Amino acid sequence: MSNIEIVTGAGPVGWAVASQLAEQGRRVRVLTRSGSGPDHPLIERRKVDVSDAASLSEALDGAIAVYHCIHAAYNAEAWERELPAAERTVLESAGQVGAVVVFPESLYSYDASRQPMTERTPRTADTGKRGKRGIRTLLLQARAASSTPTVSVVASDFFGPRVLNAHAGERMVPVILAGKTMRVLGSADQSHSFTYVPDLAAAMITAAHDPAVWNSVLHAPTVPAVSQRQMVAAFAEAAGVRTPKVSGLPGWVIRGVGLAHRDIRELAETMYQFEEPFVMDSMESEARLDLRPTPLAQAAEETVNWWQARASTAG
Repeated sequence: MSNIEIVTGAGPVGWAVASQLAEQGRRVRVLTRSGSGPDHPLIERRKVDVSDAASLSEALDGAIAVYHCIHAAYNAEAWERELPAAERTVLESAGQVGAVVVFPESLYSYDASRQPMTERTPRTADTGKRGKRGIRTLLLQARAASSTPTVSVVASDFFGPRVLNAHAGERMVPVILAGKTMRVLGSADQSHSFTYVPDLAAAMITAAHDPAVWNSVLHAPTVPAVSQRQMVAAFAEAAGVRTPKVSGLPGWVIRGVGLAHRDIRELAETMYQFEEPFVMDSMESEARLDLRPTPLAQAAEETVNWWQARASTAG
């Protein structure tokens, strides 16, 4: 089988990419350790450990594009241990079959002191060998040095269907639907960019099929930044419920707890994103890809609908 598109991982990004590809009539092969993924006639699901070069090479037979959407546990130690080696394997295997590799990327490597962050903002942030920011910088450098064509599509904090472990995911939407008080990190009123995952997926797919943008870093179409308070209000309006009271959890509290807990300590290292403006501009990439972000009201409604359907199924 030739001209097949490979998606590694079936989290919210991989699921959205695979679903959109299939909806466009493209043949898709989803690779996960569990064999999970969307159910669609054009989607083949395989159990593959993508860190195994031999297994991956076989699974990439006939591939024209690889969307590498697998991620490690959300801590710097796991990132450093797993991500560089996994990306090398994917790049080498994709290069052997002549496929482009498209990566979802974060804003960790950016110089966040420059606002808004654009495609031209330096991506050289490094908070030390084991810091998340430094690891993302090294990954981007390795992609740029690879002989395999790549595209990195940067997104800010995720929201949307299937997005669970995120500030605008299970930490926010179920709380709003339950009518509880919303406690957000840092300031509730600083401007912050949120990227709708289906918009990220659309940008990744468009980039994969446009050699003119290969070997570049693009920004996923993202609506103008809003505050966390405004994000809460958008979800509440979409759900037709009362907007809950919103208060911020000060950074000094998170940093204090982080002295004794590693996971909280790593969360504290990201507090700069919520205590000051954290704004990503995507206009240049939108023009290059001829894409626009989904309006916030529509994206919030689609997100709430997914959460409500999930709750009804669980009940």
